[in-house]
This record gives sequence, C-alpha cells and structure tokens, in this order.
Amino acid sequence: MEKKLDLIPVSGWNLFAEQKPLIIAGPCSAESEIQVMETARRLSSHGINVFRAGIWKPRTHPNTFEGVGTPGLKWMQRVKNELGMKICTEVASEKHIFDCLKFGVDMVWLGARTTANPFLVQEIADALRDVDIPVLVKNPVNPDIDLWIGALERLNQSGIKKLGVIHRGFSTFEKMKYRNNPEWQVVIEMRSRLPELPFFCDPSHISGAKEYIAEISQRSLDLGLDGLMIESHCDPTCALSDAKQQLTPDELFAMIENLTVRQQDSDSPSYKENIDQLRAKIDVIDENILYILGSRMKISRQIGEYKKENNIAILQTSRWDSLLAKAIEKGAEYGLSEKFVTALFNAVHEASVQVQNDILEK
Repeated sequence: MEKKLDLIPVSGWNLFAEQKPLIIAGPCSAESEIQVMETARRLSSHGINVFRAGIWKPRTHPNTFEGVGTPGLKWMQRVKNELGMKICTEVASEKHIFDCLKFGVDMVWLGARTTANPFLVQEIADALRDVDIPVLVKNPVNPDIDLWIGALERLNQSGIKKLGVIHRGFSTFEKMKYRNNPEWQVVIEMRSRLPELPFFCDPSHISGAKEYIAEISQRSLDLGLDGLMIESHCDPTCALSDAKQQLTPDELFAMIENLTVRQQDSDSPSYKENIDQLRAKIDVIDENILYILGSRMKISRQIGEYKKENNIAILQTSRWDSLLAKAIEKGAEYGLSEKFVTALFNAVHEASVQVQNDILEK
C-alpha cells in the first residue's frame, strides 16, 4: 500500500477561477512574444485564467524546434503582469526550476519522459524543496502506475503539498486513431489509489488531432476528472510544434461550452435510494465472482498435483487457445467485449499457471 500523500486541496492553491472543469490552456510552445500575448489575450477574454506554454521542448529528434528557452519566460511574465493570468510551464531539470522561480512562474509540470526518470524527478524535487507552488506530474510514457506514484512521493517528501497529476496517454505500437493510447483503466486505477489527488487530462496529447479533443475531454469528465490541460494557439497553422492538435481560443471556448460536467454525488433521495440498491446487487455479484474464482483455483491446484504426479508440463497451449476462443464467443453473447474477456481470462490463466508452478516447485 502506498504511503498517504500530505496534500493541500486544489481549492487552496489560489490558482484557478471558480469554474468546472478546471482549465489550463495555451500554446504547445512559446514561439514569440506576439504569439504568446495574442493567445493569452484571447484565452483571457473567454474567462480562462491559467496559461500554459512550453519553454523547453523535449523532442524525439535533434535539429527540431526545442523551445525558445529562458527568454520565453519574460513573455510569460508579461502575461502574468498585464493580464493577471497565472502562468505554468514544463520543467525537466534543476536549472529550469530556478529560472521559473526567478520569473514568477505560478505552477510547473513534469512531462512524461521526466516522470519516467527517478533521477530527474529527485533533482527537481530537491530544487523545489519547500517551495510553495503547485506541481503537476504527467503519467510516464508507459503505463507504470508505481513509477507515476513514486514521482509524486519524491516531490511530496520534499515538502511539496500542492500536487496533482495529468493523464496524457501512453505510447503504443498499435495503430489507432489517437496519438497516444488513453488506457482509461490506468486512470481508474490511479484515481482509486489516490482519490484525493487533483486529476487533469491532456486531451491534446492523447488525441494528436484537434477533431478528437472534445470526445477525449468528455470521456475524462465522465470519469470524474477535475480538469483539462488543452493546447491553444492564436494561429495553429503557423505553430512550430504539434500544429494538428492545437485549437484556436475561440474553438476551445466553443468546445468547453458543449462539455457536460458530471457531479461527484447528488443529494436527491431518489438517486441515493436507487443507487444504493444497485450497488447492493453489485456487492452480491462481486462476492459470487470471488467465490467462483476461489473454486476455480482449487481445481487448478488439483490439476497441478495431477500433472506433477504424471510429469506433465504446466502450459498446454492448444487447450488454452481453445478455452479463450470459446470464452470470447460466449462473452459476446452476454454483451462483453473481446478485449475485456481476453484481459479477464488472461489474468485468471496467469494465476492458475502460478498456482500449478508453485506445486511443481515443492
């Protein structure tokens, strides 16, 4: 079990306006003072008060635009001073932290590549020791929840209590319409482990194309996430990075207006009565599932003993392939997706193999 984090609720960050969802918006990269100010003005006119822009850009290949660097912080500072907006950017080193603090940056975030490197996370945590600004942590490139939580723990141990996370999807070799795989089950698991943690979604990086940003945003709100970090550029066609996934401020505002924000709970007596009855049914079904799984494991142990007595290998590939195919077919009759049935039965099979392996090793 993870150590409970010592957190200050987002309401105590003195950062966001009274709005739901919480919105962080701005260009992928700060490219020029004119571009930064024009985008910020348009966003501010729509009531958005937290402005983001990449100052240092970690790129996959060299000789590509890697951000304007520290001079861009002066433009961000102007946004703060002239428009009254809060400003935030991505950091990946001790120097980035010191430069951000020098120019009055209100919040920083760690990118996916940085989160995946405990050495860098610790360096940043040490540089931020006892500094009272919020820090958001994007998920690592791969769906490793422990690595994600470990980054939060390092920051928290340095006295950083204004912590939150950003879901930006995961790298994948699979062909899909999105740039990064949402892997919503990871979000659900992370939310269940740390329910008190402010949770944002970055639909821009998940989608990779602006036509999918609305659906990703709505899905995240349906899951109860607190806010969105969305890339917005005054003229995306001229953007030096991630042009396809950036909305104009007007497009962003129109999208936000069409989102449905779900409530965490309801005071309606009718709702509470009905939901409690349905949850009670779920509890009974879950207990039956556990009983059935326990019974299955007992039989797996018996099979393991029988295989050991007859010197038979644990894995029977043809038998498993046949069983899984039948399960997928039967699951479809019950309205269960192939992906779900496969994941469920693979987990059960893995546990069964482990049980039999333990018997062979005795």
